[in-house]
Amino acid sequence: MNIEPSPAHKPSLDAVSDKHSQIKTCLHVVQEALLDVKAKDIIEFDVSNISSVSDAIVIASGTSTRHVKALADNVAEEARKAGFRPIGIEGERDAEWILIDLGFVVVHVMLPTTRKFYDLESLWRPAPAEQFS
Repeated sequence: MNIEPSPAHKPSLDAVSDKHSQIKTCLHVVQEALLDVKAKDIIEFDVSNISSVSDAIVIASGTSTRHVKALADNVAEEARKAGFRPIGIEGERDAEWILIDLGFVVVHVMLPTTRKFYDLESLWRPAPAEQFS
């Protein structure tokens, strides 16, 4: 039984608008949860045009593994309260880099040294336009 929409099916404007408002609400919940536990260097990326996995990515730093764990726990808890059930949480054991997958939004909470080493910002930041002659 095929329950997927046909390729010709286009989402309605209301559905697109609703998704956009859900993303904004989720980002607001994540931002507030991170600020409540004093996250450092919070940055958001809209990746909806370059990723089929999520629409936004949030990256934040904690000052220690305990702080990173507290940040990730608070994001997951506040997201649940707001109705955004985490699909998955990875990296809790070592707590140098914890990923919280909220569907529309993926949150990376990292130690500053781990964040610098993996440099996710440069991976997701739009590349400068190249000029071809």
